[in-house]
Amino acid sequence: MEKNGYGHMVLDYYVERLRAMRAERHERLSKLKTKEDAIAYQQYVRGVVDKAFGPWPERVPLDIQYTETLQRDGYRIEKVSFNSRPNFRVTGNLYIPDGLKGKAPAVLGACGHGIEGKATDTYQSFSVRLAKNGFVVLLYDPIQQGERDQYVNLENRGVGKGLCDAHNVMGKQLELLGENFCGWRVWDGRCALDVLLSRPEVDPNRVGMTGNSGGGTLSEWIWANEPRLTMCAPSCHVTSFLTNLENELPTDAEQCPPGVIGGGLEMVDLMFAQAPKPVMLLGQRYDFFERRGLKEAYADLKAFYKLFGAEDKVELFIGPTQHGYSKHNQDAMVGFFRRVSGMNGEQVFMDPVLETQEALAVLPEKNVVKAGSTPIQDIIREKAVALAAARKPIAANEWKNVLGNVLQLPELPVEPPHFRIPRALKVAGKTWARYAVETEGSIRAIMRKRMVNGGLANSLDVEEEVWLYLPHTSVELDSNESDFMKGINADGVLYALDVRGLGESMPEEPYGGFFQSYGMDYMMHCFGLMFGESYLGRRVFDVLRTMQLLKSEGATKIHLSGRGQGAIIAAFAGMLDDAVVDVTLADAPKSFQEWTDYAVPSWPSAMMPWAVLKSFDLPDLYKAYGDRLTIVSNWNAQMQ
Repeated sequence: MEKNGYGHMVLDYYVERLRAMRAERHERLSKLKTKEDAIAYQQYVRGVVDKAFGPWPERVPLDIQYTETLQRDGYRIEKVSFNSRPNFRVTGNLYIPDGLKGKAPAVLGACGHGIEGKATDTYQSFSVRLAKNGFVVLLYDPIQQGERDQYVNLENRGVGKGLCDAHNVMGKQLELLGENFCGWRVWDGRCALDVLLSRPEVDPNRVGMTGNSGGGTLSEWIWANEPRLTMCAPSCHVTSFLTNLENELPTDAEQCPPGVIGGGLEMVDLMFAQAPKPVMLLGQRYDFFERRGLKEAYADLKAFYKLFGAEDKVELFIGPTQHGYSKHNQDAMVGFFRRVSGMNGEQVFMDPVLETQEALAVLPEKNVVKAGSTPIQDIIREKAVALAAARKPIAANEWKNVLGNVLQLPELPVEPPHFRIPRALKVAGKTWARYAVETEGSIRAIMRKRMVNGGLANSLDVEEEVWLYLPHTSVELDSNESDFMKGINADGVLYALDVRGLGESMPEEPYGGFFQSYGMDYMMHCFGLMFGESYLGRRVFDVLRTMQLLKSEGATKIHLSGRGQGAIIAAFAGMLDDAVVDVTLADAPKSFQEWTDYAVPSWPSAMMPWAVLKSFDLPDLYKAYGDRLTIVSNWNAQMQ
């Protein structure tokens, strides 16, 4: 039986840090007393936001193409496509009211996570309601939704078979390049706004943004980055990062902007970016993006707007049902946009007539890739090849600095870490002593020691020459199942380490296994990103701290080995500690670039170092080891 007594350790560690950040933020907000104070804080927020979502690509010709118009009762639907990047096509439906006299207010509609995209009933509904109330609406397909399935030509989608799973695959591949899926998604929306504003019917002084769930996310993110918007109403998204974390709620790659928490921001701070323009926050009573966080966000937003003398420009509506853009929320949003747009007459309440997905399709092929658009995985692959061509060799004396930067490693403390001695275990007939090494704050890496010759397990007595092993997922599993591990110093003492989030601190997964692309390991990686850190780097740090402990207790030579995920961690850690005399790897990846060559790699997000391909690839690191490195076996991009 796997011993797993620390399953909430990493989550609780992030909760502690996020609560501390929020206390500092609260104090900072409490000191804002004037409009000038608010503007200064707003400028700070915009700086963090720009860094989190950028760098932005160069604008390309939109190449706007209209294919067909559907005339309906009181409005028409024009089918449109455009480029957001070179030959990267976006599809959308433009809803235009009949009988417009002069320029009309407009709304950019963002789809949530519905596989049908713009044809999803909910998103059609709010678009029709807006059009029947006099608004021009552009509802566009996000990446992988509607007509923008990027994997349409793949025979095997593997870990990218679901919508959110596919987003996370794209997100982790982009991280290897130093780009983020949040920025890609927002850029599509900003280009969609270009298209909307190109229409002669649109009043550029009355342009709103709305969407639900993932579309609520896009509404807030685009709002924070787009000064041309004049009003915003995100639904079923705005809560707090803390409630999402405490409630163990993983979110998509595009919902985790790098560095925002490390920059001292809570989720609602991104709504501050365009104050004092009118905003409405919408939620549901029984939403999993829960109402406690939403009400807290509303209070913060109201107080911030009060500094501008614009407290009346912030509204809150909480519907009576579960997660979703219900009729109640849609009607509230339409009424809000009508009021702040200065529209005359009574609001039109109605039940929208909906179209089929086929009727709303923009392209004859009903898919952008089939129509010739470059799929995102090809763009990522091309970018990785370009980075490889531009990289310069790393001198032997530069590797520690390069690795430290890529892994965003904190400074190693002078003193070795404190450790506890939990009870020993029997595994496969062997006695294993256990040591909880306090590597960073409340984080404990669990080290096991395979005893020989009746060694006592109630103290830590370290040999001068040490063999240290890093498992794929768990020391206990490998000690039972891995012939590679069993063969390491087979007749002698072996130390083995579960770094944070693996083995004894592996989080529980009630809805799937450890390697699911939407699980807790992925979630911890995402919160690391939002803190502006590398989760992989912190795992390497656990190894460095443990080796620091071993050296303080007498070790002078360390033979380091690892398998699978442990092979990656060992490859990094071995280059960073001079006591490591050799490194042996099993089931190691050949390269990070291979993970971009393959459309849907299976390696988890937490093994993807941010922007690593700008600096080096694994073959460069392997070569730098010379004869100190032995690779027993390799795994491909599918961990096979």
